[in-house]
Amino acid sequence: MKPDAAFAITKKILVVGPSWVGDMVMAQSLFIALKAADPACRIDVLAPAWTFPLLDRMPEVARPIAMPLSHGQFGLAERIKLGRQLRSEAYDRAIVLPNSWKSALAPFFAHIPLRSGYIGECRWGLLNDARRLDKQTLTMTVQRFVALAFPKNAVQPPVYPVPAIPVEPARQAAAAEKFRVETGGNILALCPGAEYGPAKRWPSGHFAELARLKIADGWQVWLFGSEKDQAVTAEINRLAGGACIDFAGRTQLDEAVDLLSLAHAVVSNDSGLMHLAAALDKPLIAIYGSSDPGFTPPLHAKARIVSLHLDCAPCFKRICPLYPAGHPEHARCLSGIGPERILALLPG
Repeated sequence: MKPDAAFAITKKILVVGPSWVGDMVMAQSLFIALKAADPACRIDVLAPAWTFPLLDRMPEVARPIAMPLSHGQFGLAERIKLGRQLRSEAYDRAIVLPNSWKSALAPFFAHIPLRSGYIGECRWGLLNDARRLDKQTLTMTVQRFVALAFPKNAVQPPVYPVPAIPVEPARQAAAAEKFRVETGGNILALCPGAEYGPAKRWPSGHFAELARLKIADGWQVWLFGSEKDQAVTAEINRLAGGACIDFAGRTQLDEAVDLLSLAHAVVSNDSGLMHLAAALDKPLIAIYGSSDPGFTPPLHAKARIVSLHLDCAPCFKRICPLYPAGHPEHARCLSGIGPERILALLPG
């Protein structure tokens, strides 16, 4: 069956999801678009098991399916086995969001009749609805995801729905009780990590100064991040006189969602937590250095983007190429954004 004809019968859809928090949040825009086109369609998502707490909160997703291989692991035999196991699900369509060759293997071996995605790593054959990515038209990651919901000849760029993660008061209360935090006053959430590298991280000293100023104004300051961010959050808390509450590495993803949803404002680097805060409808200030705010912006009207727009940015480098690590002007695109500029954008 030709891809254009197959679009009319895609009632059961398998989405091969991304392996990053921010990308998974943006993938919800695709799920919403698919449901808007056909409210009766069923969407299952093949993704790493750690993303399940996030997928479980997306009402568009019927079932998350665990990808048995870790990010970057090839595992040809395991992918073929997974595809064969999925044949009994009788999916009408697969949408493959990662651009890697290996990510298209399971849908192929599952014999899914319509398999959509971008050509990526020469995926002709594995995908029978292979798209050439027009980066000049689809300038944003979310547009690239949502475009796959529709046939190739659809108008581009597509209008994308905004991700929205629902919050349950009972879960908020349970998280607050578990970590013994007070939620009555104003709470500022700081998200100082960035998985990609230091060229996306606002300096620790700037975060700490902002924390001190808001604490002096009667706010609580909560620090968020993964285990990999514990060194930087500990440094921020030390510089802030130990007055912050540091959740880095202490929470599961679902607990981080509930705690972040309690914040009255969020300041974040370009990271997965930034996208999560936007999807939670939080007033957000997003700080950009080496990355492009036009490519992966927070998808929320309340978000404020701060960038110096230097001639050298966006460079998309993990480490600033102009200064050696530890140099006082390292990543000037970030160090040049003073705490007072961010403070002026926060609620009083």
